[in-house]
Amino acid sequence: MNLTADNTAIVLDSTSDFPEAKARERFDNIRVVPLHVLFGTDDYLDHVGISSHDFYERLKTAPKPPTTSQPTPGEFLRAYEDLAQYERIYSLHLSQKLSGTYQSAVQAAGIAGADRVRLIDSETASLAVAMLALAIERRLARGTTDGELEELIDRFKRDNTVVFTVGTLEYLQKGGRIGKAQALAGSILHVKPILSCEDGVVVPVGKVRGRQKALAEFRRLFEEATEDRPGLRVSIAHADAPEWIDEITSLALEARPQAEIELVENLGAVVGTHAGPGAVGFFWFQDDE
Repeated sequence: MNLTADNTAIVLDSTSDFPEAKARERFDNIRVVPLHVLFGTDDYLDHVGISSHDFYERLKTAPKPPTTSQPTPGEFLRAYEDLAQYERIYSLHLSQKLSGTYQSAVQAAGIAGADRVRLIDSETASLAVAMLALAIERRLARGTTDGELEELIDRFKRDNTVVFTVGTLEYLQKGGRIGKAQALAGSILHVKPILSCEDGVVVPVGKVRGRQKALAEFRRLFEEATEDRPGLRVSIAHADAPEWIDEITSLALEARPQAEIELVENLGAVVGTHAGPGAVGFFWFQDDE
């Protein structure tokens, strides 16, 4: 089967931090299924019912930290049914080691048709998943096959990189998403942990003192892992911390002048609940398409 943007759709969950409105502005065949964030009994849809800005403002004064919940299988099923005109759907999700979201999608796909809906555990989160969606879209634009997309997805899982830092590990600890980075807890006064996502879990890469040393470590890791050639795609996500954007953009383009800044987004309410305000992520993936 020749897969194109006319017969193949992409479904993301909102932890990809690719807002539905922005996705629809650029592509007719992308849908985003929102997770839920709850302040007490107030239930908001991520990127839909509460903006990133409003979420971080409310977080400052909330008496208790918010909680999050995955979409129901029914919410995924509605998205798949909304895309009834498409013969194939690639449904891309954050690591199932971080959330039950993937399992909800699995249940919905079983109803919608397992052959029609191809489920992908990206083994990562946030803008990395959106970058995978854009890589798939580039291939759909000129025609592709399931086999080629499977090869792309395997390479993406192997080669994509995210490094990030947080204002405090408190939020990752409370949400149980800290993984092997637990060892850094309790010893990070005035220290910025440098974290990554490997095999679907948060892992420590190192720790430095202060923002400038964090940026220097980002650059070192970026230079070690990449070459300066076309197709190097970079994205930046921040949790209400726009001051990082120009600095990471500058370091990326100084280190690799041929890199392309693909996405710059504010982390939504669900990822922000677990990463906390002040977090910033730096993503890259070499894709020559």
